[in-house]
Amino acid sequence: MKTADLRAYVDAARGFGATDAKVIHPETVVTAPWVRWKCRFGCPGFGGSHCCPPDTPDDTETRRLLDSYQRAILFHREAPREPGRGERCQEYFAKLVELEGTVFKNGYYKALVMLAGPCRWCAECAKTQGNPCNFGAKARPSMESCGIDVFQTARNHGLFIETLREKTETQNLYSLLLVD
Repeated sequence: MKTADLRAYVDAARGFGATDAKVIHPETVVTAPWVRWKCRFGCPGFGGSHCCPPDTPDDTETRRLLDSYQRAILFHREAPREPGRGERCQEYFAKLVELEGTVFKNGYYKALVMLAGPCRWCAECAKTQGNPCNFGAKARPSMESCGIDVFQTARNHGLFIETLREKTETQNLYSLLLVD
């Protein structure tokens, strides 16, 4: 798999906050039906956002999407529990969406990024009022909301991820940029 042409994007992500980033083959991304069940039965925000299930593709649709790509970049960000973590993560996600745009403008017309966790662009999603997304140009679903087993996918690439026992622990956030 050719990766040299994507090196600049990996380096850019590290420059704006990624702990690590790796070019991967999308076939190594694991999808499973249980992932969205964890959203449905366990997340208090289920159904409350345009970027969450049931409004996001399921694992079967996501697998079909992944299979239409030859390369992707998996981004890892460690997010220690400290004041301002939410704002810094939001800035990081905004940079990933900008990176998607840069990759697209550089000729990779299929570029599409999936972020980590619930969408945080609005304090309250417009969906709750029956309205379309206020930030459609930058809102993206999370890997989890699309049925991606983030834990196994990260581990497949030698990246660290564990369940948190306490809210004070460092989060390991993963995002995925599908390239071509």
